[in-house]
Amino acid sequence: MRASSLVEHCATVVAVVLLAAAAAAAAARTKDECHSGDKAALLAIKSAFGNASYFNSWTPDTPCCEWANVSCDGSASPYTARRVVGVSLVNDASLAGPLPGAAIARLTALQQLVLNYVPGVNGSIPRDLTRLNATLSFLDIISTGISGPVPSFLSEITALSYLSLSSNKLTGSIPASLADMPNLYFLDLGYNRLTGTIPPQLLRKGSYLYLSHNKLTGSVPAEFAAVNFWTIDLSYNGFKGDASFLLGANKPLLNLDLSHNAFSFNLSGVQLPEGLNSLELSHNEIYGDIPEMVVDMMLNYLNVSYNRLSGVVPAGGNMAWFDQSCFQHNKGLCGSPLPPCKQ
Repeated sequence: MRASSLVEHCATVVAVVLLAAAAAAAAARTKDECHSGDKAALLAIKSAFGNASYFNSWTPDTPCCEWANVSCDGSASPYTARRVVGVSLVNDASLAGPLPGAAIARLTALQQLVLNYVPGVNGSIPRDLTRLNATLSFLDIISTGISGPVPSFLSEITALSYLSLSSNKLTGSIPASLADMPNLYFLDLGYNRLTGTIPPQLLRKGSYLYLSHNKLTGSVPAEFAAVNFWTIDLSYNGFKGDASFLLGANKPLLNLDLSHNAFSFNLSGVQLPEGLNSLELSHNEIYGDIPEMVVDMMLNYLNVSYNRLSGVVPAGGNMAWFDQSCFQHNKGLCGSPLPPCKQ
């Protein structure tokens, strides 16, 4: 081979190698790069929070699917960028200011939005989130400075199945429109300043309902008798009346907490769900006997203290696990672990 031909051949090989390397680098970058619109939206979120140190990894010259607390979908090719499906803002007191709803709404494939333990995030829940009505399925806002009412417009986010707004500064009543959400199975509005009553059709499909530590009043809606709940926590409110219909032999209920209210009903004839794991009824006005069937159940927690119960504490099964504090301050109740019954 002539020298000139050899040089040309070598140059061709080098060019091919360089092109292959460039293609490989581009493919690698594409793998972790998100949609350009999503990247711009994330940078707008960063800017809205004053470019806080929390966002140090969010830089324009790095692939956005590598950024901390950002998750992308699994689809990627040299021709299709990945979409941002999750954003988490957690455990950082330096984040301050209102939630930038307009910027978040530009993440048009967003499925999960999490804000946990960011007390400096304040203001109200922005209506812009409704622009994600077909994608946002998981909204978790816990321990922030967010205030105002629970927005009725949240019902417009029809994809939402998990909604937790606990431990904030929310006020007002629970909007009845939340009952219109077709996919909602988890609702936590606990540890706020909510008032009023429970909407009759709230969480009509059941599963998980947490309303504890508010200022709610009234009775439990009778419609709840037909709902299959797994967990209900109504503790530390001002509820009253009969809530015994939340229990029942054929219900899937695992955990029930009605403590620190003014519920009043006869516990004697109540059929407990076979799979019940935790039953907290303390600090109410519940009367009657403790059902004997608790002996045959696998209860891991039981507290019926500070009521008006009577009769003998059933013995056997897991009942030996529960000490005097679980039964105290029921004037008519006796038997181990309480003092013996009088003959």
